[in-house]
Amino acid sequence: MKITTQSATTQKPLGFATYLGYAAGDAGCNLAFAMFGMFLLLYYTDVAGLTAAAAGTLFLVVRVWDAFSDVFAGRVVDMSSTRWGKFRPFLLFGSIPLLLLSMATFSVPAGWSQGMKLIYAYATYSLVGLAYSLVNIPYGSMAPALTQVPHERARLAAFRNMGASATSLMLAWAITPLIKRHIGDPAAFQHSLSWFTGMFVIVGGGLFLFTFLTCRENVHREVPTVSLKQSLQTFRTNKPLMMLCCTALAAITGGTASGTAGAYYARDVLLNANIFVWIMVINTSITFVAAPLTPLIVNTIGKKNGYLAGGVLGIMGTLGTAFAPSAPIALMASVISGIGGTIFGTLMWALEADTVEYGEWKTGVRTEGTTYALFSFTRKLGQAFGGAAAAFVLSWGGYSAANAGHQPEHAQWAIRISFGVVPAAFYALAILIMLFYPLTETKFHEMLREMAVRRAKKQAPQHEELSEA
Repeated sequence: MKITTQSATTQKPLGFATYLGYAAGDAGCNLAFAMFGMFLLLYYTDVAGLTAAAAGTLFLVVRVWDAFSDVFAGRVVDMSSTRWGKFRPFLLFGSIPLLLLSMATFSVPAGWSQGMKLIYAYATYSLVGLAYSLVNIPYGSMAPALTQVPHERARLAAFRNMGASATSLMLAWAITPLIKRHIGDPAAFQHSLSWFTGMFVIVGGGLFLFTFLTCRENVHREVPTVSLKQSLQTFRTNKPLMMLCCTALAAITGGTASGTAGAYYARDVLLNANIFVWIMVINTSITFVAAPLTPLIVNTIGKKNGYLAGGVLGIMGTLGTAFAPSAPIALMASVISGIGGTIFGTLMWALEADTVEYGEWKTGVRTEGTTYALFSFTRKLGQAFGGAAAAFVLSWGGYSAANAGHQPEHAQWAIRISFGVVPAAFYALAILIMLFYPLTETKFHEMLREMAVRRAKKQAPQHEELSEA
């Protein structure tokens, strides 16, 4: 069944409900994703009783599996075509299984042996990774199909970022106090986490349903379903996508390392777990201020230069947190890193949407699913490397759950390195790669004009045949 869509020239401007619905989708995704990034390592070490080294290996193995799950999900999306569109059905039918599996991931049986706990952790984390791919890949792939207008895409990316940040802030407010309250009482911590993740199933289901109801595909698609050969051809000829994947791999590795170590940094370095909430408050507040300004940044200096500027601020802020001598200075450094990270992360999504157009311009085929999946594949690799790096550095520094809140100096420095130095190094690599990114704003608009001319030429004979009839 061919999907009926409007051309870019006749598409109506996106309404506020669409932006809000798109934000709700990432808010729902982050009920699982942000929980894993912020608290899963802490859960595995301090509640499930796994060693930091074992958890680090688990993160590396399972998140690499997740990356390949993204590619599988991308192919499934590109082959799909329904009366509800190409992407929305996955949100409707995949959200509840995803959230139930997330609940199961944070439910490692307490009475089991170390070996059985590890098997359970590998199994549940792998399954939830696959479920996440089958929801998040369609969700992310939907943005290029909603609009081709650059400032609307930037606004979608901004709303997406705000939805994710709102969820992260909510999780910080809800979960962080439990870390301090339940020090030395893993059973009580487990009970609280089970209650919260159960509630997330209901809340997340509502968020995904709202996205399903408010987001519609508007961009014309010549080919409703895409073959594997067409997908591979698009990737081989899409240099901007390959370079974006490389810079994203570096950026996400650094960001994941920082996010994974955040709760440890507040509790064991700044000696107050609740400061993690304030770090999240700062980052979220900045997101709600800076993300809406992203379209202005795009119109003023372009996506590439904005991305580079965000990376520089990210380096300054993360190094500041790594060597901060006190909590107030650490919070001030978090403001800088938050501004940079917001610009960095928001423009990354807008750049990804542009690479879909580049692929269609080169091959004549739109492959939103595969393009987003390949981009997400590298992001998942970054999450694998970043999460594992944080865990391994903690293990190298001698972190012990038995010393929660009272780590020795060498363990504290390991946490500082995970939280600040590792991110700064990878942000620098991301900036270096982006310096050579070839898809400028001028080139993007040239591509759109060429594709509009091609489409008009294809439609002209059809109009002539109808006139003769």
